[in-house]
Amino acid sequence: MIDHTGIFVSDFEKSKAFYQAALAPIGYTLVMELSAAVTGHTDVAGFGENGKPDFWISRGTPNQPPLHIAFRAETRAPVEAFHAAALAQGGRDNGGPGIRAHYHPNYYGAFVLDPDGHNIEVVCHCPA
Repeated sequence: MIDHTGIFVSDFEKSKAFYQAALAPIGYTLVMELSAAVTGHTDVAGFGENGKPDFWISRGTPNQPPLHIAFRAETRAPVEAFHAAALAQGGRDNGGPGIRAHYHPNYYGAFVLDPDGHNIEVVCHCPA
């Protein structure tokens, strides 16, 4: 079981604002922020739900190649809201909300490239 994951971002403040907006529809908030003075190497921000950060961004040179991170939603509405919010915050469309039947009949996902080109997805595995 994965406890947490993270990515490096080139513009920490821009990416922090992007993820605050894009992940809000799935109930994620900015849970924790630590400065380089605290971490000993760089600024970090942790996003999650129920007070537990499980997705982190770190100031630095973005991962190459860019990463793919998928977040799960319980219904399809948050998938659509994520896509709209991410685009409104400057994300680039990488696949609008819809069924991806090649994965399975109820795979409903949306994909957006974040400011550094990381492929961010929200997916629902439940029927409509």
